[in-house]
Amino acid sequence: MIVLFIRPLQIIFILTLLLAGVSPASAQTKSFQWPEGIKAAISLSFDDGRLSQVDVGTPLLDQYGVKASFVVVPSAVEKRLDKWKMAAANGHEIGNHTLYHPCSGNFSWSKERALENYTLKKMRKELIESNRQIEHLLGIKSTVFAYPCGSTYVGRGVKTRSYIPLVAELFVAGRGWLNETPNDPSFCDFAQLTGMEMDGKDFDQILPLIENSKKDGSWLVLAGHEIGESGNQTTRVEMLKKLIAYAQDPANGIWIAPMGEIAKYVRSHRNK
Repeated sequence: MIVLFIRPLQIIFILTLLLAGVSPASAQTKSFQWPEGIKAAISLSFDDGRLSQVDVGTPLLDQYGVKASFVVVPSAVEKRLDKWKMAAANGHEIGNHTLYHPCSGNFSWSKERALENYTLKKMRKELIESNRQIEHLLGIKSTVFAYPCGSTYVGRGVKTRSYIPLVAELFVAGRGWLNETPNDPSFCDFAQLTGMEMDGKDFDQILPLIENSKKDGSWLVLAGHEIGESGNQTTRVEMLKKLIAYAQDPANGIWIAPMGEIAKYVRSHRNK
């Protein structure tokens, strides 16, 4: 037989919650308060600095007054420099996605820039140089980051090291990729925010993520690549239109803003 010992004060606390119609479990997850009328937050983020992001994406988002986070490789920005300058001037957040987009050497295209061959010193140098080039090109300082391929390590075997501490030192926020849950604003680590894929999905597939975020008061960071009608690694224009319409309906209680803006709000209001 298992005997549970519960202190009198614990009993009083639990009874108070139950009488108020609040479960003890939910009470623990409601410690963060969004602005009045807001039930959840959404950040739209796009990786690499692909041409379609400024050819198709930023004009569409500007049409609706929505600002997103674009984490870029500087060499990609140079291909559409005037449009990226316009995107930054219009309030879109331009973040850092490293200088050379290093991923595991298990990707054939990343053999020459494999994370397994990186060191923390080399990664620091690359992050700082990427920031410098972005500032030179666009006149803005990058405060957010996204891990290429979602990988957060350098080296291999017993010499493997996490570069999350570098991201925590250099940026307001760092985002992962292909994660399975939104961010709990009362708990999340700003240097390893979860990022959930929106490429290739219709709004009907994204809506359950939003509804669950509203129930939990979460921060949903959506991540994509190309922006267009269809194709590989493409966030669909029609999905974005429906998502924006949903988010901009006050009845739905959604705050949609770039990662850095929401990260700064959460950081300053957490535990208050």
